[in-house]
This record gives sequence, structure tokens and C-alpha cells, in this order.
Amino acid sequence: MSLADVQQELKNLRGLDSKTIGAVYDQYFSEVYRYVLYRIGDQTLAEDIASDVFIRLLEAVQDGRAPQTNLKGWLIGTASHVVADHMRKKYRRPEEEISDSLPDLTPGPAAEVDQREQNRVVQSAYTQLTPEQQHVLALRFGQGYSLEETATFMNKNINAIKALQFRALAALQRELGEVDYE
Repeated sequence: MSLADVQQELKNLRGLDSKTIGAVYDQYFSEVYRYVLYRIGDQTLAEDIASDVFIRLLEAVQDGRAPQTNLKGWLIGTASHVVADHMRKKYRRPEEEISDSLPDLTPGPAAEVDQREQNRVVQSAYTQLTPEQQHVLALRFGQGYSLEETATFMNKNINAIKALQFRALAALQRELGEVDYE
């Protein structure tokens, strides 16, 4: 999309044009959803948070606080803030987990069970990272963004992103290395 197209889209969005609102939602929802899902690992919650991001966009447009230049960056940035808010609330008021001793009534192959366990272990290790480390990994690997795009979203230079990504992966490896797989 050219700069002129982006500017026209933002102008139409600020005018609350229903076709533009629908097009923006269709164009960016899956990216926002994937980003949130990568950060929190819960599909239903990721859908709710991604939808909330678009509600916040409409509220911002109505209040005259609409993004001026980078709609995609605004949406991902807002998603990052909403995820951070969710994580803060979750840690302040921890939810009681369902015991692992309860049987899984859905029959499935052993490989599926193994994959779920691996995902749980990785997700648990991921939550031990700093929010900034989680953010860089979500952008780089969850969204597939380049170093340049990630640097733009996080307002950092490329070398800082490389270093942050390296530290995040090293920390993740340390966390995974401490896990007893038996």
C-alpha cells in the first residue's frame, strides 16, 4: 500500500466511513489476533483482545485521537498495551488453574498430547521473560516481522532489537533448560 493510499485510508477512517472501517478490520484483524495469540496463548482471549483493539481504534477516531501516519503500528502498539494490561491484572489476581490430574476426556493421539505439553512448557517459560522480551519475540516470530519493522514498532534501532532478541532467546533457552521433561 502506497503512502498516498495509507493517508487516504486514514482520512476515510477519521470520517468514520463504514466501508473503510470494514476494510481496516478485514485487513488487520488477523495480524493483530496472531500477535495477541502469540503473546498470551489463549485463542478465545486473543479474539476478545484483538476485537477490543479495534473498538479502541473507533473510540480514538471518535475522540480525534486517530493514528496520523501508521495504522498498522498503532494497532500493534495498542494490542501490546492491552496484552500488558491483561498480564498485570492476571498477576495481581491469579486464576486458579485446573489440576493436571483431571482426565482429558477428548481422545487423541499421543503426539497431540506431547505437543500440548511442549506448548505448555514453552508458554510457561515465555511468561518468565520480561514484557519487552516477549514483545520482540512476538513481533519477530509470532508476526514474522523483519528486524527493521520490529525496530520501528518498538522505537529502537536495529542493533538494539538484535541484542534484545538475543537476550530473550537466551533467557528462553535457560528457562527451557531448567525444565525436567520426565
